[in-house]
Amino acid sequence: MLHMNKFNNSFVLPKAFLATVILSLTTSAALAGTTEGLAMLDAGDVAGAAAEFQASYEAGEGDGAFYLGRLFEVGAGTEADPMRAANLYAAGVEKGSILAMNRLGVMYQEGTVLLRDYVESTRLFCQAADAGDANGEFNCGLAYQLGQGVPKDVNKAVEYWEKAGAQGNIAALNLMGQIYVQGEDVAADPEKARGYFEQTAELGNAMGLFELGKYYAGLETPELSKAYSYANLAVVRGHPEARAFRDTLEQDMTTDQISEGQAMAKAWTEAKIAAAE
Repeated sequence: MLHMNKFNNSFVLPKAFLATVILSLTTSAALAGTTEGLAMLDAGDVAGAAAEFQASYEAGEGDGAFYLGRLFEVGAGTEADPMRAANLYAAGVEKGSILAMNRLGVMYQEGTVLLRDYVESTRLFCQAADAGDANGEFNCGLAYQLGQGVPKDVNKAVEYWEKAGAQGNIAALNLMGQIYVQGEDVAADPEKARGYFEQTAELGNAMGLFELGKYYAGLETPELSKAYSYANLAVVRGHPEARAFRDTLEQDMTTDQISEGQAMAKAWTEAKIAAAE
């Protein structure tokens, strides 16, 4: 295990880069001992944050090791040192950090800093999953779907994704929707797929909106205005295929249908804005 030294206090990070670091670090609630470090990071004091994370780690908090490792991994206030980050993640795992389990699992899966090891990556993902973490449940399910480090078992994968989806994990919900659309590993069930996509679309997710558009366009009696409205919403949320889909729909629609679809998309957007206020 590498020994950790506190960061030098004499560095300055570009503001845009710092914002990226903050975004990547604050992915879930922190333990009480890391809260001060995250507050300092948010205020731009990376050196102070590093000192707080190290103190938290030395006090026995696994998440302190995780957050300190993230600073080393992205090179915030120091030279980037992914291997040192990996050692810190391993230390965090030993102290029960779910964040560290997921991140170290990704490193074993990617195989660029550490040797690729699907058995170890899946063990870490499923350890986080068994602790009730939604990201771990998603990653563990994916490992079972692909047969990475464990025997392929799509039913087990779906069980994990159902748990992740119940916690609002958008990736799990969309993936289940795709599985029931494709009907390769499980029996195709368009209605069940629609239910998953409705959940992510309700959250403004581009894939959920796009897939709902495809669903309504593909009905035996297509609901083109509805399909168009969802496609229109997916376009402005950046779905790469939504624009072509929307424009293709428009070619087969009447002027009234197009106007109705646009009005539906506008009403959906206004309702979301009102709810947010």
